[in-house]
Amino acid sequence: MSQFTVSGQFKTRDGMQTFTRSIDAVNENVAREHIFSKFGAEHNLNRTQIEISEVVAE
Repeated sequence: MSQFTVSGQFKTRDGMQTFTRSIDAVNENVAREHIFSKFGAEHNLNRTQIEISEVVAE
């Protein structure tokens, strides 16, 4: 598995909040899915409320 750094923003009551997370995944698409899943569980967000701007392999 590879290490990916995913950055973007998600919707909050006060506007948009930026984030950067490092995650282990098989490929870029799996890394995106993990981020959608994590933020959905932690912040009760839908996929449409999360914008991923960059996925970089390390």
